[in-house]
Amino acid sequence: MSKYTIVVAGSMNMDVVSRVVRFPRPGETVHGSEVQYMPGGKGANQAVAAAQAGASTKMIGAVGTDGFGSQLIQAIEEKGAVAADVSVIEGASGIALITVSESGENQIVLCAGANGKVDGAEIEALERLLEEAGAVLLQNEIPWSANTSFMRCAAASAVPVIYNPAPAAKLDAAILPLIHTIVLNETETEVITGIAPMDDASLESAAAWFLSEGVQAVIITLGEDGCFYQDADGGSCRLSSRPVQPVDTTAAGDTFIGAYAAVRYGGIAEDASPQAALRYATAAAALSVTKLGAQASIPARADVLAFMSEDDV
Repeated sequence: MSKYTIVVAGSMNMDVVSRVVRFPRPGETVHGSEVQYMPGGKGANQAVAAAQAGASTKMIGAVGTDGFGSQLIQAIEEKGAVAADVSVIEGASGIALITVSESGENQIVLCAGANGKVDGAEIEALERLLEEAGAVLLQNEIPWSANTSFMRCAAASAVPVIYNPAPAAKLDAAILPLIHTIVLNETETEVITGIAPMDDASLESAAAWFLSEGVQAVIITLGEDGCFYQDADGGSCRLSSRPVQPVDTTAAGDTFIGAYAAVRYGGIAEDASPQAALRYATAAAALSVTKLGAQASIPARADVLAFMSEDDV
């Protein structure tokens, strides 16, 4: 059996999105121009991004028995991810209340719902899928106890764990050697390492901190400034972002991670090097911010390749 399936264990949320001219100050009310209900959640977003890039993708997570649960499952299946191992748990599904400003920035409030109950059944699902897994993707929107169990299971089977510590939280040093690749933004980097990645020197210092703790590869995303990569074998590179007019940055990071995993570990490209995966992921993330929504904004492989080909014209 080929080990190319991207297994994503994480959150599934219904995003309730409102657009405003500017964010309200504390105690202030502002008028939103519209309200939209859009399937999201960092785990589901990353699964959709991997599937849209062309990788075989399977989702592990949980939804509630409310009206949103079946919609969340249907949404990722329509984008190509397999949801057979998503549990349905009595109660509410996860909800994200998202406000998007005119400049394309966002503010998010998470209500865990069923995501907060991910545990034994989902861990058993991962154990079944590891035989075919090229990589396991994890984030911080499910219980930490579940994440650590997922990490230990994957590490015991020598399956690379790609971990996105978002929302940001301090990490137990004992768990870091179980992570193959950590993907995080500037804020998350500073929260975990105490180092603000302001320039090349501080980026290298932050990456060195993770590598010294047993992580094999570090990717620091820098928004409009691109991304930085360094690994335990001495590989290092920095890629610029692609200029676009942003509309909504909600799923840009998730798009980047899922796309990276698909190229690096999903068996979809002749060149599966970190550099090739980063180039594709950077292009996919750039395209994603040009559309409103989370999963709705994640581009298909053909669109990303066409976008990348513009560099050759």
